Amino acid sequence: MQTRAALLSHARDTLGALRREGRYREFAHLEKLAGRFPVYRWHAPQGVREVTVWSSNDYLGMGNHPAVLAAAARAVEAHGAGAGGTRNISGTSPLHAALESELASLHGKSGALLFGSGYIANQAAISSVLEALPGFIVFSDAKNHASMIAGMRGAKGAQKVIWRHNDLADLEAKLAAAPAAAPKLIAFESVYSMDGDIAPIAAICDLADKYGAMTYLDEVHAVGLYGATGGGISERDRVAHRVDLIEGTLAKGFGVFGGYIAGEADLVDYIRSVASGLIFTTALPPSVSAAALASVRALKQDNARRERLAERAAALKSALDAAGLPRCPGPSHIVPVMVGEAELCRQVARRLLEEHGLYATPINYPTVPRGTERLRLCATPFHTDAMIADLVAALRAVLPARTVALAAE
Repeated sequence: MQTRAALLSHARDTLGALRREGRYREFAHLEKLAGRFPVYRWHAPQGVREVTVWSSNDYLGMGNHPAVLAAAARAVEAHGAGAGGTRNISGTSPLHAALESELASLHGKSGALLFGSGYIANQAAISSVLEALPGFIVFSDAKNHASMIAGMRGAKGAQKVIWRHNDLADLEAKLAAAPAAAPKLIAFESVYSMDGDIAPIAAICDLADKYGAMTYLDEVHAVGLYGATGGGISERDRVAHRVDLIEGTLAKGFGVFGGYIAGEADLVDYIRSVASGLIFTTALPPSVSAAALASVRALKQDNARRERLAERAAALKSALDAAGLPRCPGPSHIVPVMVGEAELCRQVARRLLEEHGLYATPINYPTVPRGTERLRLCATPFHTDAMIADLVAALRAVLPARTVALAAE
């Protein structure tokens, strides 16, 4: 009883602090409408209304692609709803094998491995690699995702060294200071999801070669979206062959669900054999696997959709700039609008939704540092010029003058 009471007291105190700081997470009940993306139904306390969503990670709208929907429906009809077990307990199907083969080909690798999510893929793969050799040192970009950090923390005996975000000089200094004989892994992302900036992959690979390090690249916000066939920034920059392990997701650009890694077949097989996040997790359902397979195959041939995404992102940035709104500059499809205070950010997002029928996710600490709170916007190929104009007008109406003034400084 004492433990339960203490835990409940701590939980209530924490929730109270989150509410006072404007960081309490509230989930808007949004009903995705197949065929009408990015229009959703918002189930509000006052009733149901339609809203335009500006923060979907279904960046290309592939979650509504006819071939993807048809593949999912056929798989349910043929195989049922669930996989029936983990990969080693009756859970591996020809769909899994075909999808892994397709993903390996996408990244020019000899092997690939599916996981239940991108988070699990990062956590399981990184910890498996770092525990493989004694004295492993992982050099982690300061803005790496929480799932990558979880994998590093879970690796027994590994040392973590954090280098300043995208700072090659700092990375090299830390690599040079490490014992030359120690096994090393450089872990970083291609597109960083909160700032929208992009890593210099080739230059990082140069440092890895110089100091005898392996590379682990998280491409979750880039796969499907960049490169001639959707292989991500590493394909776009023609450096995928230089990266040892590439991690991706099926839940963003591909619009479905699940995560994966791709790399040399023996290394992937080793991770398959030791990663508890794979061994003890039920396999992806047939409908998910079939839908993801259809999505990957479709996007390999659909560069026009990637070009449309880039054009829409540029149009959104141009409209925000013309209106004098404080966006964070960046070369990717992710467009953060800076607000700077947790409670204000929450209020701005609430007013956009309630007064203008526009949903934009407020991003607060600890996802971003305090004082850098923001709205995270993404224009998909299906956001029209009229939708962009409505968003810009609404932002001008709800953002305080002092926040807008930041853009002019």
